[in-house]
Amino acid sequence: MKNRFIGDRAFYRRVFLIAIPIIIQNGITHFVTLLDNIMVGQLGDTQMSGVSVVNQFIFIFNLCIFGANSGPGIFTAQFFGSGDHAGVRHSFRFKFLACSFIGIAGVLLFIPLGDTLISTFLQGEGTVQQIAQTKAFGREYLHMSLWGLFPFAISNVYCSTLRECGQTRIPMLAGISAVLTNLALNWVLIFGNLGMPTMGVRGAALATVVSRYVELAIVVLWTHRHKKDYPFIQGAYRSMHIPGVLLKRITLKGMPLLLNELVWAMGITMLNQCYSTCGFHVVSATNITSTISNLASVVTMALGNTVGILIGQLLGSGASEQTVRDSNRKLTALSVALGFLFGGLLIAIAGVFPKLYNVSPDVRTLSTQLILVIACMKPFHTYMYSGYFTLRSGGKSFITFLYDGGFLWAFTVPLAYILSRFTDIGILPLYILCQLPDIAKCLMGYILIRKGSWIQNLTK
Repeated sequence: MKNRFIGDRAFYRRVFLIAIPIIIQNGITHFVTLLDNIMVGQLGDTQMSGVSVVNQFIFIFNLCIFGANSGPGIFTAQFFGSGDHAGVRHSFRFKFLACSFIGIAGVLLFIPLGDTLISTFLQGEGTVQQIAQTKAFGREYLHMSLWGLFPFAISNVYCSTLRECGQTRIPMLAGISAVLTNLALNWVLIFGNLGMPTMGVRGAALATVVSRYVELAIVVLWTHRHKKDYPFIQGAYRSMHIPGVLLKRITLKGMPLLLNELVWAMGITMLNQCYSTCGFHVVSATNITSTISNLASVVTMALGNTVGILIGQLLGSGASEQTVRDSNRKLTALSVALGFLFGGLLIAIAGVFPKLYNVSPDVRTLSTQLILVIACMKPFHTYMYSGYFTLRSGGKSFITFLYDGGFLWAFTVPLAYILSRFTDIGILPLYILCQLPDIAKCLMGYILIRKGSWIQNLTK
């Protein structure tokens, strides 16, 4: 049992060389997001609810960028593992074109539809004044946030490619610089410190926009100054040509992953919309819960990314099936163990964390209850993360789509919709019942991974 599920020192050294920079970057990002939420939460319930609603749509955009990088990223990791720098360059071009299109499309979509989208989350119980104020704050936050969508898209192209080539330190440093910029500007702009005007939620959005440009500048300048170390960037912009055969293969593998991220993000947004029908206070409570849950998921999500990178490099290098399976099993075991650890930590702080917000007692009580539910589900969620990145690493993008976004819309979203629309169920039992399908999803992931059809070398 020990040999099957626990690796040696060399194994974990390799794992954490990739994972630790991702953990640090994502940890600081989510920690600053937490502080951002707390700062906005000091302004009141309506301000935080307005920002929370808008962040649901930005969440969809961010996951679309993640999905656009995921398909080519499968090839990037395997091309790098086989030493094919031209292949890495072509996958980088695909990412750049896809993310540029999504960045522009996102801005053009949110400008005319912003008010309508915000209103869909304001249908629960609440006074007319509360709803009007929340909508106004949300509109103000959205219009400023649009300026940061495109730089976020392009910086992710560079960061994801560098990680897949084994360089995780620079994306980490760029991310740290960005979040520290965001944190400092939040303090200055939200509350009007250092002689600046008090901008409230608009200041929070402006701080995020500036941090996006800081991250983009760092990662782009560093990459182009180290062309000898990372040859994929040499001549990357001389043309946007991608060989037809490779373009077709990346598209066929990548489109299901892009579609998956879009479908999954829309599913999560739909779940939150169903929750919001249970009362105006639910929007703030779910925002507090997701903030601390995301922070607790930093390590396990980083290990999920590490699974995709390491397994992809092993497949590209021609490693044996036994070696690939062994590495994947040990990585999954590590992820689940950490899921239990962080679930326990969430239980320990569930009653304390909501007190950091300037919200009503009802919101604090509900937040504590929802955090406890998420804590109990953490081990299952970490297994799901590992399964997702395992299936993706071998290019099984359609199976990944069925496993992730397809499962969500087939089971969880219909359950939430029916219960929220056609019953008088309260938010807590509704939230618990909507978590239970994830247990069945873990069993589905176990069966798919055991079959081994995902073990394939895409560079040949």
